Amino acid sequence: MKKIALLLCLFGCTTLTAQVFTPAFDLFSVKEVAYINLENGTLIEGIMKAVNRKNGLITSVVLTPTGTNKKLKINSEEILNMYLPISSFNKFDNAVNRAFNKHIKGINIEITDHGYAYFEKTKVVKKNEIEELLLQLVNPSFSDKIKVYDIPLSKQTTSTEIGGIGIELNENKAYFVKVGEATAVKLRKKDYDEAYTALYKDCPVLVNNLKDDHRWSKFGEHLWTYTKQCN
Repeated sequence: MKKIALLLCLFGCTTLTAQVFTPAFDLFSVKEVAYINLENGTLIEGIMKAVNRKNGLITSVVLTPTGTNKKLKINSEEILNMYLPISSFNKFDNAVNRAFNKHIKGINIEITDHGYAYFEKTKVVKKNEIEELLLQLVNPSFSDKIKVYDIPLSKQTTSTEIGGIGIELNENKAYFVKVGEATAVKLRKKDYDEAYTALYKDCPVLVNNLKDDHRWSKFGEHLWTYTKQCN
């Protein structure tokens, strides 16, 4: 009985952390409407049929636009941003993100709050070159000053043991981080010990509070606090 209680406690704590950064999703609903904004200003709504990827990155999406029966393929180069409905298998509790309940420039928070993953095109530094990639934003509701994007295929499996029960958890090794209007750069787990002071430099109280505990696993919580208390 004690082992079960410990296990539930661990999952509860893990879920709380996951609620801060929206999880990265691969499966999307084939019943709810997706919203895709193109570079040319066109909005396309429809039911998702397929999301095509290469090396984890979305290369194109296929959907049936509302009011038609014909499938339409849209290449990632044409997409400015999009809201894809999360499959019921991947539904998650978004209560922490909803706590902000405010408008973020360019992002419809009402849509993301109703079980949608938000993707947008952004410039990133990749292998010393600047590329434009379509990436999932994992902090849509608290991205006023710092945006954090999932890097596909950047996860690692970590293990822990509670009460004799072995548990494996997935953890991101890195994210693309965009400060203000700057080009997004890769922030690695190993670099967070030094990077956190620069990220939150305009909030000395937070930097001081994190001095003794700035674990990478709490990156989402740190950024949530920074956005809530320092903006």
